[in-house]
Amino acid sequence: MKRASLFPSAIAALSLSACAGGVSGEAAPSLAHRAVEGRFNVAPPSVVVTPPGPLPADLAGRLARWDADAAAAQQAFAAERGNAASLVSAAAGAPVASERWVVAQQAISRLIAARAPLTGALADIDRLYLDRSIDAAIDGLPDIYALRDRLADTASAQDAVIEALRRQLPGE
Repeated sequence: MKRASLFPSAIAALSLSACAGGVSGEAAPSLAHRAVEGRFNVAPPSVVVTPPGPLPADLAGRLARWDADAAAAQQAFAAERGNAASLVSAAAGAPVASERWVVAQQAISRLIAARAPLTGALADIDRLYLDRSIDAAIDGLPDIYALRDRLADTASAQDAVIEALRRQLPGE
């Protein structure tokens, strides 16, 4: 028992004696700046980055079409949403594969189909953004990205509605 208590104190004494070795009169290494250390202190070359220009005319038309497609899809989704919500709430207590459950599933499918132009436009914009990024064609990228952000927000809001409806049905 006494042996076990001596071991930690012996370890502590050894480690403290190792720290005290440099204090006995030896000079510590200098931390002054050495001549070799400044060889690589050169200013980095300046890089001129041109800001993105306006959107090319051919792309402006495509973005306008995708924006219109997304707006039409949102209107169709909003029109189908009320009907789907009422059919899903009617089927909330129905068993899986019953008439009401199938009708509610079909209503959700129509809701998903109504948003197809939006998801198609979003896929096209993603492809355009990647193609232009790979080609280093930065003109119009802010406009493309702004529309993509707006459409992605709309799509995620629609996803939340569809998921909420699906959770109300048994077996989902």
